[in-house]
This record gives sequence, structure tokens and C-alpha cells, in this order.
Amino acid sequence: MIRVIIVDDEPKAIELISSYLSHFSDFQLVETFRNGLKALEFINANPIDVIFLDINMPHLSGLSLSKMISKETAIVFTTAYSEHAVESYNVNAFDYLLKPISLERFSTTITKLTSKLIKAPITPNGVITSKTIFIKSGLEVHQVKVEEIHYLEKDGNYIYYIMSNKKIMARETISEALSNLTEDFIQVQKSFIVNFKKIDSMTPDYITIGETKIPIGSQFKSTLTKKIQL
Repeated sequence: MIRVIIVDDEPKAIELISSYLSHFSDFQLVETFRNGLKALEFINANPIDVIFLDINMPHLSGLSLSKMISKETAIVFTTAYSEHAVESYNVNAFDYLLKPISLERFSTTITKLTSKLIKAPITPNGVITSKTIFIKSGLEVHQVKVEEIHYLEKDGNYIYYIMSNKKIMARETISEALSNLTEDFIQVQKSFIVNFKKIDSMTPDYITIGETKIPIGSQFKSTLTKKIQL
């Protein structure tokens, strides 16, 4: 379980982030604070994995507080002022969220935090089980095991995650999707990413996964060839 605190002098901001966190079962909201000094006192006495930290606060600013926190703690800055972004990355910052924070943007941060903080469990025979990612689709956030994804298909501004028993639509780019996946996934055409482990067969022109034939783009053939070591 990932232990989280929220530090923000705005009650509505705390309420919003708290409601977003409730969608993600791996994250436990331990405490909230409207005062940086009180938060620092708590952090010094309790183990914390993630802190959602407002930059502009009275008495002790978020930037000042961040410099007093262990580098083992992932700091996600939250602020309504974009000009603080550069300064925030000069300290121990994991991510930066600009208010008003959307659930879609928040989900991206959660996915990155999950990849960083949750190590894939190892079974008794030494096999590492699949990592999971969070996929934002409309008002829902889906938790999916990466190994269950067969391929991804882009259609306009949306990407479809195709699995054996379901399909999830997300509004994101190819590069955004690839950044959350493992090295088993490879782009084979401008609109397709495939799970290398799900490939049933391949010709010079297309890949077959189950009943689906996926075209191979000419600019991706050399990369694919290196991947299969032919």
C-alpha cells in the first residue's frame, strides 16, 4: 500500500485530490494538512511514500517544505500558478499538477507513481508477475494488467486497448501510451502497438494476433526485425 498525505491550505483542493485518490486501491490517504509546519512534524514521525504538496502556503511554502523532506518521498506539487513549474523541478519533485486538476491528468501521475513505487511481486519460482497500469476512459479509471493487453489501435484522438475479453478506449497519444507500457510493447505501424508476447505469427507485411491481422509499417520493419533477432 502506498501511503499518501495532502498538504494544501485550500479545503476544496484537499477534497478534490482526496476524491480522486479514492479511485485507486493501491493508494492510502493517511492524513491531510492545511499547514506546512504541521505536515513536517507528521512526516518526521511517520513513513510517507507520496505527498501532494501545494506550493503557495502561509508560514512554510511548499517549495521550502520540499527541501526538508527525504528524497525517498515522491513529491507531487500542486498549484494554480504555472510560473512555479520550473522552480518546482529544481527540487525533489516527482511531478507537477496545475490547478484545476483534471482526473485524466491526475490518473497519469498515479500511473507513473505506481510504476515507480510498486515493484512487481515475485512468485516462489522466481517469476515476476505483471505490472498494472491505470487507463482513464471517460469518467472511469480501469486498472489493467499489462500482460493481458494484446495490442493497441489508435483512431483519431483515441486509443483502444484490446484484450481477450474487453476493449478500453482512452484519449491519449501513441507516445503517452508507450511511456506507460513495458518493453514487451512495440509500435509496428503509425496506428498500432503490439504486445510482442501475444504475436502468433508474422509475415513481412503483417502480424497476426488471434484473429486479427495488423499491418507492419515500412518505417517500423527494421526495429521489429531487431526485436525478433532474425
